Amino acid sequence: MNAAPERISVLIADDQPLVRRGLAMILAPDPSFEVVGEAENGAQAVTLAQRLRPDVVVMDIRMPVLDGVGATEQLAATVPGSRVLALSTFDMDEYVVAALRAGAYGFLPKDVSPEELTAAIHTVHLGEAAVAPRLLTRLISTYVRAPQRPTLTTRPAVSPSDLTPREVEVWRLIATGLDNAEIAGELAISVSTVKNYITSIFGKLGLRDRAQAVIAAYESGLVEPRAEQALP
Repeated sequence: MNAAPERISVLIADDQPLVRRGLAMILAPDPSFEVVGEAENGAQAVTLAQRLRPDVVVMDIRMPVLDGVGATEQLAATVPGSRVLALSTFDMDEYVVAALRAGAYGFLPKDVSPEELTAAIHTVHLGEAAVAPRLLTRLISTYVRAPQRPTLTTRPAVSPSDLTPREVEVWRLIATGLDNAEIAGELAISVSTVKNYITSIFGKLGLRDRAQAVIAAYESGLVEPRAEQALP
């Protein structure tokens, strides 16, 4: 008889008790999750995560004492095994991008469905970026090259010159929101070959996931923001 799959431990961080309770109630019926704690600010989230070592931290961006960006940066440095899934409302998009730079594995708007939330937690737990690609490109094209945007990372700038021509093309397609199968179709190569290119790109540029790859593509000038991508 097979053993029951290990449950994903989740810490919820939000300054609104009703939101915390709502998120916990969404996850409670699913046997694959275990909510191990709740935090009302970023500092408390860091303290609890360091003690409880949750698999995933569902982190609100805007919180008192220490916001979700600062908390994410601390967790990435001290508890890298606790992967952050950031939550935000769309009027604070620049902070979502900041969270990705700080080390979050993904972000969701607060009005997502319960099914989208649970799917994203599973994705983040696997170490993959839980970000809707086309939404990400819209957000980044709005904020990443905006004047006087905050300095959110000490990671050195990357350049397409570090890559082969084919790697540059794969990177460009990632930044336009294509998944691996779509990139394979576009370039008439196999999905496994696409994965090999992506591994090489991430290694050469010091990137962790697709979210950081999109940010870096805009910051490097490889991809330019388009007017039709901007948020209303």
